[in-house]
Amino acid sequence: MKQKVTVTREVFDETLAYLAQHVEVTSNQSNQPYGPDGLAGRLQGMDGAVVMTVDKVDDALLSRCPQLKVVSSASVGYNHIDLAACTRRGVMATNTPGVLTDSVADFAVCLTLATCRRLTEAEAFLRSGAWAGTHLKEMLGVDLHHATVGICGFGRIGQAIAQRLRGFQTKLLYTTRTRLSPEVEQRFDVTYAAKDDLLRRSDIVILILPYTAETHHYIGERELGLMKPLSVLVNVARGAVVDDAALIETLKARRIFAAGLDVYENEPKFNPGLLQLTNVVLAPHISSASEPTRQAMAMTAAKNCVAALTTGEPPHLLNPEVSRKGARV
Repeated sequence: MKQKVTVTREVFDETLAYLAQHVEVTSNQSNQPYGPDGLAGRLQGMDGAVVMTVDKVDDALLSRCPQLKVVSSASVGYNHIDLAACTRRGVMATNTPGVLTDSVADFAVCLTLATCRRLTEAEAFLRSGAWAGTHLKEMLGVDLHHATVGICGFGRIGQAIAQRLRGFQTKLLYTTRTRLSPEVEQRFDVTYAAKDDLLRRSDIVILILPYTAETHHYIGERELGLMKPLSVLVNVARGAVVDDAALIETLKARRIFAAGLDVYENEPKFNPGLLQLTNVVLAPHISSASEPTRQAMAMTAAKNCVAALTTGEPPHLLNPEVSRKGARV
């Protein structure tokens, strides 16, 4: 008898076809979001689940789904999954690193340029019919070329962003918990700076660090106060890395030039104060949203799920304490 897997949101036909070769699969192709009770109900009797970042997998959920063996997330970030709870209950958890690196890096540069050059504000101005002809002081932005750019977080995506920014002849700073080797710094032509120093020196700050208890509100009122008056903040990491309330007050007071956000605290809800600002560019968490990348994410999650159920050793296991030996395979 095939093991049972459910996919919690709409996915590609190719993903479902692959899963159907190995397991009995059901999918939420209507794409209706589940609340906690709805998700728990869908997972009843399931051996595996392919989940999305909107699905909260915690101890309360797992306690109601004792048959569950693997939770496979179609994402790199996994702060929606309680890894400790999964490990205690012998449930494997997986993610999809690597497949979205280039698309997120592309979008980070896209969002940076749009923010620096006030693109969404300019489009709204044009669409409103207010444009009466170009003059020298209209819609003035700041430049990316030759700017000092600070990258907070320098994993795969941070490094890919750095590679792209070299074409703009930028001066690149980076900060991480552990400094890179001189060889890696030379390869990417980046200079290490402590967090506060990076914030003071950078014209543009790009956030691409993982969300953890330590990085909660990594950028708050104090940090925003260190930034230059004409600086730009771009967040393509996770929403709670930034204190959105503090950012709104900073943008209102024009203490920095602008911000570009693809992620938000408590998303898909977000602070409505952001909508009252003209000096912020807003996107709905789409940094990985190219069709090839999202297909690769879904397929990687599916393959992780199948490997977990058949071998107990999925390639992207987040809690290796739960292995072939410890998992309910």
